[in-house]
Order: sequence, then structure tokens, then C-alpha cells
Amino acid sequence: MKHNYLAILVTALALTGIANAADTAKPVPAAPPASYPLKTCPVSDEKLGDMGKPIKVTHDGTDVYLCCKSCVKDFNKDPAKYTKMV
Repeated sequence: MKHNYLAILVTALALTGIANAADTAKPVPAAPPASYPLKTCPVSDEKLGDMGKPIKVTHDGTDVYLCCKSCVKDFNKDPAKYTKMV
């Protein structure tokens, strides 16, 4: 019986880790640093700052700035595509 509880616990922890890893972009309003190479949103091609404070998302350690929260959903569909633009 103890083995069943242990198996359930290990499975639950593994699934939690997978769910957290899949949630790559947590939007945070932030101004891009002066060294940031893009002046437009990689998702919509809108100028950063035209729609309010840019939204910072991070994927594989790379910060990407989006023009608005609406772009986060599209970013999350293929974050590697947009991250390599930076």
C-alpha cells in the first residue's frame, strides 16, 4: 500500500513539473533594456510601446518583449520561433 502512495506522489510531482515547464511565458509589464535588439513586437510587428508598456516573457533564458498581452497567447504556441528573433 505504501508503494501505491509513493507512486501516486511521484507521478503528481512529475506532472506538476511538466505543467510548469509548459507554461513558458508569464507576462510581466516591463520596459526593454537599451541593449534589446528589437524595436517591434516579434508576434505582431507593432512598435514596442505604442500599445502601452511592453510585456516581457522569458523562454529558455531569453527575454522577449511583446507589444501587448494579446500577443502572449500566440507567443506560447511557438515560443522558439519568436525567441530566435531576439
